[in-house]
Amino acid sequence: MEKQTTGQRIRALRRSKKLTQVQLAKIAGVSSPAVTEWEKDSYLPKAASLEAMANEFGVTTEYILTGKGESSSSSSNVTPISPKMAPVLSWVQAGVFTNVEAIDMTQVEEWLPLPEDCEDCFYLKVQGSSNAPMFIEGDYILVDPHVQYSDIQSGDLIVVRKLDGATFKKLVIEPDGSRYLQALNPDFKPNIIHLDEECVFVGEVIDSVRYIYKAKRKIKI
Repeated sequence: MEKQTTGQRIRALRRSKKLTQVQLAKIAGVSSPAVTEWEKDSYLPKAASLEAMANEFGVTTEYILTGKGESSSSSSNVTPISPKMAPVLSWVQAGVFTNVEAIDMTQVEEWLPLPEDCEDCFYLKVQGSSNAPMFIEGDYILVDPHVQYSDIQSGDLIVVRKLDGATFKKLVIEPDGSRYLQALNPDFKPNIIHLDEECVFVGEVIDSVRYIYKAKRKIKI
């Protein structure tokens, strides 16, 4: 059986509730042409619209986007609450990042719950030991792309892309105003990365998640 696209799932869920595109648009807080474009897979809904639709349909935002997770509401009289979900981007995607809308979400394989008041944030999975022991390989860092670079202070952790790569380090601002990135691991080489015109600020690291144990999901029969 051919896997449904996000647009096909939205259309199927809408029809299961016997909603018109106009009615769904009102629920999602968008115009009806936006729903038409979603169902044509022209682009994906934003986080707020996804959450509104998930609550209306009794599914998770992950299900709407990927088809994984709960596809129908519980038979109990308890209204399900679907948490906001944020994509886990690859470092390659972070290296070409301009904004969340520019990322092809159909290529995202993993999603994690999103804290409140964090619109368009995304996760990156830590690689290497440059920021150990505070951050170890396999940790997830949450990045807020809406923070202004002018508001960043010395000591803040930021994600920067340079050419087609990306990294996250501590920003150091010297008294003379010079700036550079520094690895938290003092034994990591090179420990300092100088900021130049090729470095583009992506966002601030505002949170992190570490799973002590995470089992591989098994297929239910």
